[in-house]
Order: sequence, then structure tokens, then C-alpha cells
Amino acid sequence: MRIISGFLKGKKIDFINSKITRPIRNLVKESIFNIILHSNLVKVNLNSSNVLDLYSGVGSFGLECLSRGAKKVTFVEKDLTALEALKKNINNLKIGNFSEIYPIEISSYIKTFSKEKFDIIFLDPPFAENNYIDDLRTIKETNMCSKKHLIIVHREQKTVEALKDVLNIISTKNYGRSKIVFGTF
Repeated sequence: MRIISGFLKGKKIDFINSKITRPIRNLVKESIFNIILHSNLVKVNLNSSNVLDLYSGVGSFGLECLSRGAKKVTFVEKDLTALEALKKNINNLKIGNFSEIYPIEISSYIKTFSKEKFDIIFLDPPFAENNYIDDLRTIKETNMCSKKHLIIVHREQKTVEALKDVLNIISTKNYGRSKIVFGTF
């Protein structure tokens, strides 16, 4: 797995083989960034953005954001194996000054540490996880988003969930097994 674009283009990212975490495929990641950068529906600017990467795993989305000009990425991941790979990736890419890692549950981060405003929030929960919708509600209630923001959720394509109850859905894209939902509050 490698960084697709930006100043870290081509740099290797360590990943783990796990039933709990799975890396986002490069095709899906590239499609997400094409929408962020080129869609008229998206009102957020990736350059100089503050990004929150929830359920980060090894950090491939957040690392790609930093490579493409994001100001800062906050990673939240509780799985110890994924955390070790994430820390190694940040150290190997020498981007520690532009990132923060919180090794805790998502709900704990939102309730305890969420004092800043984010331009982009990316959620990539395990496909079997459904509590993330409650986390989205709390994010909305705690006003963690900047005025022009974007919420991106990676789910399994056949998953049917009540995201419309929480998000103003801008677009939904399917890529093989993956479904990417773009929205705002």
C-alpha cells in the first residue's frame, strides 16, 4: 500500500492483516479525493484543512490528506495492532508535527477531547459496527465541524442504515464492496 498523490506520493504505508480493520482500497481512496477536489457539491478545501480520521486503522486516509496539503490530521483508533502500524507510518513519513493520535474509543474522544473544529471528518468503522451513527449524532450536537465541512462514511455497499436521519447526504458512491457516503450536518 502506498500514498497515491501529493508530496509523499509513492511512499509505502504499512498495513495489517486483520478481521477487525481493513485498508481502504486505492481505487476507492482516489475516487474520494477526486470528489473532494473536483465536485461542485463539496464546499470544503483540502488544502489547509483540519481533518478528523475516526476508526483510523493504519491511517491511510489521513496520511493521504496530509500528503495532499491538509494542515493537520487527528487520528482516533483503539485497536493496539492498528495503532502500532499507524505510529510507524507517521514516524516513517516524518509527519508527526502535523498529526495527533488518540488511542481511545470514538465516543470517549468526542465527549472528552473534541475542542477544535474540523473541516473533514472521515469515519471508517468496521462493517459490523453500527454504533457509529450515535457518534455522528454526538459530533453534530457538540458542533465539532467548521462552517464549510464534509463528513465521509465508508460502509459495506449492501448495508442499509439510517444515515439520512443524521446527515444531509450530498452523494453516495459504490465501488465494489464499498459504499462511500458524503454529507454535511
